[in-house]
Amino acid sequence: MNRQMLTGKIHRARLTACVVDYEGSLEVDPEILAESNILPYEKILVVNATNGERLETYAIPGQPGSRVFCLNGAAARRGNPGDVVTIMAFSFCSEAESHNMRPKVIVLDENNMIVARKQL
Repeated sequence: MNRQMLTGKIHRARLTACVVDYEGSLEVDPEILAESNILPYEKILVVNATNGERLETYAIPGQPGSRVFCLNGAAARRGNPGDVVTIMAFSFCSEAESHNMRPKVIVLDENNMIVARKQL
C-alpha cells in the first residue's frame, strides 16, 4: 500500500501579489522553496488562513531573495495581497517509507523572512 505524506510546508507566508491575467500557479522565492523541500513546478496545496480558501496549483520560482508569494491566474481570485497562507507539498511512498518521513517545515514572519525551521 502507498501513502501520501507531507514532504514540505511553508507556514504563515504573506501573499505579496495576486495576478489574474496569468496562466496559473503560485510564484514563490526559490530560496524559500529550497528551504522547505518544495521543488519548482511541484504540485502544492495552498490554504488561505485569512479567508478559508483551499486550492491546488503548482509552485513556480520567482526572483531569488524577493520573498514573493504571488497567486496567478484563476487562483488569484482565491486571495488578496497580505493574506496569510500555508503551502504544502506531498509525495507518495511505501508503507515502510512512511514511518521514516520527516517533512521540512519553515515558518515565516510578516515580511516572509524565515523565523523557524523544523524537521517533523
